[in-house]
Amino acid sequence: MSWKTRLLLAVVCGVAVAGVYAGQPVLGPMGRDLGVPVDSLGWFVAAGQFGYLAGLVLLVPLGDMLDRRRLIAGHLGLVAVGMAVTASAPGAWAAYAGLAVAGLFAVVVQTAVAYTASISPATERGRNLGIVTSGVVIGILGARVIAGGLAELWGWRSIYVVLASLAGALALLALRMLPADIRRGTARYGDVLRSLGGLFTQPVFLGRGLIAFFVFASFGTLWSGMALPLADTWHLSEAQIGLFGIAGLTGALGAARAGRWGDTGHARRVTGIGLALLIASWAAIGQLSWSLPLLVAGVILLDFAVQAVHVSNQHTLTAVYAERTSTVIGAYMVFYSLGSALGAASTTALFGAVGWVGPSVLGAALAGCAVVVWALSPRVMARTGERPARAEALITIRDECESEVHLGHGGVRR
Repeated sequence: MSWKTRLLLAVVCGVAVAGVYAGQPVLGPMGRDLGVPVDSLGWFVAAGQFGYLAGLVLLVPLGDMLDRRRLIAGHLGLVAVGMAVTASAPGAWAAYAGLAVAGLFAVVVQTAVAYTASISPATERGRNLGIVTSGVVIGILGARVIAGGLAELWGWRSIYVVLASLAGALALLALRMLPADIRRGTARYGDVLRSLGGLFTQPVFLGRGLIAFFVFASFGTLWSGMALPLADTWHLSEAQIGLFGIAGLTGALGAARAGRWGDTGHARRVTGIGLALLIASWAAIGQLSWSLPLLVAGVILLDFAVQAVHVSNQHTLTAVYAERTSTVIGAYMVFYSLGSALGAASTTALFGAVGWVGPSVLGAALAGCAVVVWALSPRVMARTGERPARAEALITIRDECESEVHLGHGGVRR
């Protein structure tokens, strides 16, 4: 992959996923404008997550059947439509609908990740996935920084106007700049969906998926709830709250190297270290009510941990299931979406009932559940998920050498 291709795919991922999360630092103004009470604000994020869940099941498997380049362009265009509906929403239900549509087609992220895995050499798969996936993190966290500033200048609707414009422009660039997606064969949609369902019975996939569920529920607990105490206790503006995205971005980008660690056979170890750091981060985040520096340290640590685990999970799964990368990424992200929706919906309800102590305990408990899953499935993951890229690299080298050695005019391999 050229650096231009990696960069474009990273930007595609960032813009697509930003629409699902950009409302987090401005939930208060959105609720006031659209008449939504405080204890229901998390549903703005959850609506996008539920749309995302439907897209993972229904749309991402299309990547194992159709030209992924065209899918990326088409889905980006429909993300733009969802963002435009949200920007012009006259009431809460219209906003929910727009966010659900944007979330449904934001699964272009998973198509881009599968596309990256399929066109990358085995020895560079983790590196390329780390770079492209960093676009997701930049989109999630960077959107918060930009959203806060835009909301303060022109209101929360301006966020979605900007995102709609960017998604539309990227749809055209994807068609023009991405390399052709040459397919070896086609599969029936029904067969692909059945294979997706079958993944949920496989130990490697199920273990990594459950880890993702708990990790992203913990992630959503922080980022969907943090704006409320920062506004109530510290009296920060939307722009100031959005700046906390810089702290998260710093931590997440630091974990981009996790893909390279996976290429050298350390995916499982990276996952364990990341989960330990995730639990530790909540000890600092829980001090939000009296210490902003501790909160910043906790945010950096949490986003580093989440990104490291996420990249390691995807690296392992795309290596083990190399022939159906779109299907496995889509199925894996079902856990991600359900976890994020759980965190978003639970944290605002808990904050309204018991204050920040509720989300803090929940976030730490969810991270603890991920550690339990990781600890209970060591042999399956170690045997199947540790060194697939290295083995596949040897097979690739062997096949390339064989194809270059021929005898006579008949082209018989020696």
